[in-house]
Amino acid sequence: MTDESFGQPRLAALYDPLDPDRSDLDAYVRMAEEFRARRVLDIGCGTGVFALLLAERGFEVVGVDPAQASVDVARSKPDSGRVRWICGDATTLPPLRVDLVTMTANVAQQIAGAQEWRETLRGAYEALRPGGRLVFETRDPAGRAWEVWNREVSYRVTEVPGVGAVESWVQVTEVRGPLVTFRWTYVFAADGQMLTSDSTLRFREREEVERELLALGYEVEGVRDAPDRPGKEFVFVARRPWSGPAVGGRTD
Repeated sequence: MTDESFGQPRLAALYDPLDPDRSDLDAYVRMAEEFRARRVLDIGCGTGVFALLLAERGFEVVGVDPAQASVDVARSKPDSGRVRWICGDATTLPPLRVDLVTMTANVAQQIAGAQEWRETLRGAYEALRPGGRLVFETRDPAGRAWEVWNREVSYRVTEVPGVGAVESWVQVTEVRGPLVTFRWTYVFAADGQMLTSDSTLRFREREEVERELLALGYEVEGVRDAPDRPGKEFVFVARRPWSGPAVGGRTD
């Protein structure tokens, strides 16, 4: 299911103004260049920030996201015609052969269900050319990042052009094993409307992720640190082998 913050048009339009610093994406741009990728699939592209960064640099980009409102925001941006936008997910992709698949920010953790996660990894594998790479990040559970997700720390008022002042804050509502559920609240000063968006993230251990990647036929090329949150995240780099069994271990 799509969180309201991505699927509700009024909230999707706030995503970029409320999070304008996307320096976290710089590392992904550098990796795309490091791996000499030409074609990139961005899973969970949201409002298209990363996809457009790549397109501006000459990459061929496909952006896929299940939230129509977010894809609509992406399509409304300058030069959006340089990206192929798909409203959907990694399990329903058309035939692709890309050099790099990315899942930036919270995308990997938002795929909380075990079967949904395996199907996403499988869809990414099938979209990659042999030798292509999958890159994504996930927070280290040991950091217990959710412990500061509360109103006291997160409350702010943002002046959004064309919208006015918007109050926003986050509050954890449940921690159940590896699953952390939290609620974002937004209040629009212009008309007093309050909207909320509930999200659940799955905090996976490094060894768990590596096992899942290997089981689906990937080679784990490395696990890097996130430059913007050193010591707090795992950045996985996995490769589809140049040859070998098909995804999931099949040989037919």
